[in-house]
Amino acid sequence: MEHKKQNYTAEGYQALLDKLESLKIRREENKKDISTARSFGDLSENSEYDEAKTEQGKIAAEIEALEEKIKYAVIIDETQIDASKVGVGSTVDVYIKERDAKKTYHIVGSFEADPINGRISDVSPIGRALMGFSAGDEVTVELPNGSVQHVSILNVTR
Repeated sequence: MEHKKQNYTAEGYQALLDKLESLKIRREENKKDISTARSFGDLSENSEYDEAKTEQGKIAAEIEALEEKIKYAVIIDETQIDASKVGVGSTVDVYIKERDAKKTYHIVGSFEADPINGRISDVSPIGRALMGFSAGDEVTVELPNGSVQHVSILNVTR
């Protein structure tokens, strides 16, 4: 299976590392929970043991997934990017004509996306359409439902 490299801001990559560290701490706590539950006796009727073992599996799966993301992460060096053009790490103020609305988006790697909080992926329809453009540019965005939005870039910052 070929793995695709994923772009991350330095902040997003650090969040991955922090979450991995937190999971490793949880894994150690879980080992103690298993040991304690095992001491309660008959494992065939021991719900605490079953719950701890289930949690152990969930933690192991999360750790594996995070390690995979970290392995294929590409951290964007924002100092090497033209700050006047939209790229990963940019904050972009736009005007969407069809909605008569101003929005601010922070362009991030796909695993960092949180659209409700204005963090959109560089591979989302809007993020992809904005990439490489500057303040003053007009961009046409084709949405997955087939509709089109006309977006004016008002400001680009890092």
